[in-house]
Amino acid sequence: MAAKGSSSNMEKEQMFWMAEKEMEYRVDLFNRLTQTCFDKCVEKRYKETELNMGENSCIDRCVSKYWQVSNIVGQMLGNRPQM
Repeated sequence: MAAKGSSSNMEKEQMFWMAEKEMEYRVDLFNRLTQTCFDKCVEKRYKETELNMGENSCIDRCVSKYWQVSNIVGQMLGNRPQM
């Protein structure tokens, strides 16, 4: 019975580790997306306190494309054979 309990603890630890890695990945993805779209779409010298229409549109397109590419890459990595 002790082996069964330790096996369960190992599974919980592994699930916790995987969830932690997933969270780190998501935070990194969000930070890269934010930085990439900001650098691409927002002028270096701020003229206004709010985003203008062009910047808003650019950010919308940038975020949409970033998510599309991330999903495609994730699907491709998920479908590749395990070694």
